[in-house]
Amino acid sequence: MPRLLLIDDDEQLGAPLAAYFRRFQFELQHATRPSEGLKRLRQGGFDVAILDVMLPEMDGFELCRTIRKDSQIPIVMLTARGDVMDRVVGLELGADDYLPKPFEPRELLARIQTILRRAAPANGHGARQLRFEGGLDVDLDRRTVQRGAETLELTSTEFELLVMLAQSPGKVFSRDDILERLRGQSAEDIHTRAVDILVSRLRRKLEPLDCIKTLRNAGYTFAGVRV
Repeated sequence: MPRLLLIDDDEQLGAPLAAYFRRFQFELQHATRPSEGLKRLRQGGFDVAILDVMLPEMDGFELCRTIRKDSQIPIVMLTARGDVMDRVVGLELGADDYLPKPFEPRELLARIQTILRRAAPANGHGARQLRFEGGLDVDLDRRTVQRGAETLELTSTEFELLVMLAQSPGKVFSRDDILERLRGQSAEDIHTRAVDILVSRLRRKLEPLDCIKTLRNAGYTFAGVRV
């Protein structure tokens, strides 16, 4: 049963949300303070963290940054409705997805199910790897990425984006293509911005390799050469 940790200072939110998720075989625990949430996360055993932006002790952005220092657990940010900057900043700090408040529990469930599907290892037999000049090695089954001797720490969303591009070198993917693959929905202005942020994050982690190219008014393509 997947285990979720909600970190939100609204004491009335956790119990009804946990009851809803139990209907779908998910266990949701609730921490009302970041310090408590961090302690639980460090004990391990959680599959997704759900962070509110407005928190005591530290805001959700600082909490996301702190988690990302030593964990690649999928993170969903709960943001103020209509506040574009909350969503942009959360993505830049390494969140995998965002959901405006107030939200429908079924939408949060759908977002988490999508994230967990992306993070699940493949069930095929035999190693499946993508290898490129410059020492880039993507292991599809173990969901690991090597750049030379270094193992890169990618979120599940970053990994899925890299695989999408790297499996079809030279193919141009529009922002809508990427959103439909990663989130299963059509793009809006903020969603388009989210793709740019995600690509920027992935590029920084791949440096000094320069294998993701931008085609103006078209989208992105992978320029790596298979070996």
